[in-house]
Amino acid sequence: MAGNSIGRSVAKVLGINVDYRNEEPLQSSRASISSVETYVEKEPTVVEYVSQFKPSLSAFQRYLRSLFPFWNWIFHYNLTWLLGDVIAGVTVGFVVIPQGMAYAILAKLPPEYGLYTSFVGFLLYWAFATSKDITIGTVAVMSTIVGNIVIRVQETNPDLPAEVIARALAIIAGAVLLFIGLIRFGRIVELIPLVAITSFMTGAAISIGAGQVPGLMGISGVNTRGATYLVIIDTLKGLPRTKLDAAIGLSALAMLYGIRIFCSLMTKKQPHRKKLWFFISTLRMAFVILLYILISWLVNRHVKGDAKKAKFKILGRVPRGFQHAGAPTINKEILSAIAPDLPVTIIVLILEHIAISKSFGRINNYVINPSQELVAVGFTNLFGPFLGAYPATGSFSRTAIKSKAGVRTPLAGIFTAVIVLLALYALTAVFFYIPSAGLSAVIIHAVGDLITPPNVVYQFWETSPLELIIFFAGVLVTVFTNIENGIYVTIAASFALLLWRQLFTHGTLLGKVQIYRATPDAIANKNSNVSGPSVREAYLPVNHKDGSNPQIEPESPYPGILVFSFTEGFSYLNQQGYMDELVAAAQRIARPGILDRYAKLGDRPWNDPGPRRGQQVNSDDDRPLLRAIILDFSSVNHIDVTSVQGLIDVRNQLDRYAHPEPVEWHFASINSRWTKRALTTAGFGYVDSARFNSRRSQHWNPVYSFASLDTSKPVRDPKHADVEANDQIIQRGRDTSLPGKLSTVHGQNRPFFHVDVQAAVESAIAGAEGWLSSVNSGSTSEEGVHGKAD
Repeated sequence: MAGNSIGRSVAKVLGINVDYRNEEPLQSSRASISSVETYVEKEPTVVEYVSQFKPSLSAFQRYLRSLFPFWNWIFHYNLTWLLGDVIAGVTVGFVVIPQGMAYAILAKLPPEYGLYTSFVGFLLYWAFATSKDITIGTVAVMSTIVGNIVIRVQETNPDLPAEVIARALAIIAGAVLLFIGLIRFGRIVELIPLVAITSFMTGAAISIGAGQVPGLMGISGVNTRGATYLVIIDTLKGLPRTKLDAAIGLSALAMLYGIRIFCSLMTKKQPHRKKLWFFISTLRMAFVILLYILISWLVNRHVKGDAKKAKFKILGRVPRGFQHAGAPTINKEILSAIAPDLPVTIIVLILEHIAISKSFGRINNYVINPSQELVAVGFTNLFGPFLGAYPATGSFSRTAIKSKAGVRTPLAGIFTAVIVLLALYALTAVFFYIPSAGLSAVIIHAVGDLITPPNVVYQFWETSPLELIIFFAGVLVTVFTNIENGIYVTIAASFALLLWRQLFTHGTLLGKVQIYRATPDAIANKNSNVSGPSVREAYLPVNHKDGSNPQIEPESPYPGILVFSFTEGFSYLNQQGYMDELVAAAQRIARPGILDRYAKLGDRPWNDPGPRRGQQVNSDDDRPLLRAIILDFSSVNHIDVTSVQGLIDVRNQLDRYAHPEPVEWHFASINSRWTKRALTTAGFGYVDSARFNSRRSQHWNPVYSFASLDTSKPVRDPKHADVEANDQIIQRGRDTSLPGKLSTVHGQNRPFFHVDVQAAVESAIAGAEGWLSSVNSGSTSEEGVHGKAD
């Protein structure tokens, strides 16, 4: 009490009116019935809102446990899971070795850095994973972006080595992602829509594939980091300079596709050997690389460690083990050099990983935690550079392989890391003879799967034609400029489309129709013993933009009552458009309360000049008076200060239009207590004595929605309940008489908030008819003011 008194004193000094509400208490005879338990709706408070963020020991313990999801399944690990994980892990290991080295070359780094990055990703991810399928490591798109960044930075800072730039980039980006994940702000990924992801992947795949063709053909002198269209043109011009590498590259590419197509056909012909053909198809990259290593060794074994003497370009020396482990170099010069490229790096790391993990989560029936996945990616990129890793994220191709190989838990990554580790220490001498054209074939073959299939593009057209334009815009920008611009364009365009839909959204008027619900047999045999249709009222858009039958004409629920529905939420972005439509609709269906309220022509406002000079005001306007506005809030989850002020302004405008009687405002299907609080703050939801005169309040009888407090529920399965008792409960549910103890669904102190549109309409009609009955039983002067036509 003392605190309340102090607060009122402070408010008085500041000129704040805390008693601004003119809430008229309901009469006890109406608000309280012997068989009805009184329910008064309490508004949420700021303290209540803040208290949900109050830290507690149990919440902190849950948070710590959520940081290490493996704690939930590691103690249930068994031999079946182990077998599945070993098979999947080893299978992915044979794929990641050639891919990792190839992608490192894309990043303008020595090939061993691809193995370092892959090893760290597989080693660290499992402890933080909420996805069993995802694999973190080198990816084509991220490697290409890293390569572009290295080239750009070295143009101004030629003394900075490529690996220093790449490792610094990984640490900074990883720290940002780790921070976002730790504060559990993973929902930020929802800002990137699917169309932006697919456009980015398609454009990047085309760009990367085109950039690898010169290496595939052995064509020198082509700037593969330029705009894609220029790379294609320069490659075509350079075809006369094709070398022996083309024989390696083209045959390797043909073999990769040939094996995949053959295995796909055999899977259809021999479904009982599906697993066998899957593993053969999966291992095709390792097989092709090993075959061409053998061919390269036979052709180039005379070079004796000098790769420049080879008859076609080969990979060259790969250092054994972790030769570049150590603390990365981070200083002001490096940070200022990579700062402009950090946003695109972070976006791509998030975009690829979350998109892939969510996709495979849906396929394999589990749900990922985006925040925790960002923790995993951030931790991997933060600590990976200490072993020589560059930025890593989820890989689509290897994740697909891992999923199809029957992976059981995230622990499969450990077995892949073992394979990569063995390759680093036991196979580096063999890697010397890998043909560069063969690696180009591997990259082209891998990124080909990232191109969005035509059938998916057609589905975009069927779903949202405007988003298809964004898709192609992103692809074209990528092809004619670079990957980074393509990402920015698609995300910005998608955000602009979202804003446009919000800014230019339209509400809709709802009309009443009689709905007959029945089976076709019941309709066909309505005069027979078949149970007839049930009848109820429903509310449909009068403009039929929902696709409802245009031959059905929805009608007004009652003269002077307007039902308005929001379609895209209700906020400061779209409130003006909604309110303009609402006012126009109200003034279209209802006449002013006083037809000729201006004694002189000069008294009329400029925007309501009335009839032409010499003509009389139309006194035969047979439209009804505006009685009530019903707003369907089923699509509204939050309202802000601007939208509430818009409602207040329109309420005042329509009260002037319907003067001398105010318009009732009813709200249906409100989903948030804070929305109710905002509305009651503005004077909605209750009887405002300043707007409603005492006589109207006396004749107003609110209609509430009641629900039974009886906890007896019908059991629909007779196997689990007494059949006779169950039938009695079900029959009692069909009974139209009021059961035992009741209470209102919404507070009796909020009679203008309703459970649905139907309840709001019934209450508005009761209010209009109650007032009309009071007017008709009153003085003739009042009848003259309001008109008997209503």
